[in-house]
Amino acid sequence: MTIPGLRRNRRDGAAGSDGSSPPLTASTRIDDERTFDLRRRRDQLTARVAELQWDLGGLVYEMAIRDQIRVNVLVRRVAVLQEADAELGEVERILRLEETGTAGVCPSCGSPHSTGASFCWQCGQPLLPQVSSDTIGG
Repeated sequence: MTIPGLRRNRRDGAAGSDGSSPPLTASTRIDDERTFDLRRRRDQLTARVAELQWDLGGLVYEMAIRDQIRVNVLVRRVAVLQEADAELGEVERILRLEETGTAGVCPSCGSPHSTGASFCWQCGQPLLPQVSSDTIGG
């Protein structure tokens, strides 16, 4: 059974020899929902970053015409913008990787991470299990 408008992941199987599509599985639906959520989050973050940039420019302009530049205020606003931009970059990376079926979430905070990441970009916790040297030396 196929659901109209629902895209399937390539890794769930190739089309059959008769040209039919592979069966839609629960895993496929979960992957599609996660990808949809990531795309929605990317769109929200894109709008947020644009708004923050606009506001920052307006703030600098207003400070400049009044000849009262307050660096501490600008630094706080820039920090918020950088955080949103970093999250947007990570979501975009994950979306690119989702197409190949590689990505995950941090076990500590649940933030998405890209393949190959050693530490969570959000909380800084290690993403790979720690192995003792005794285990390696065997």
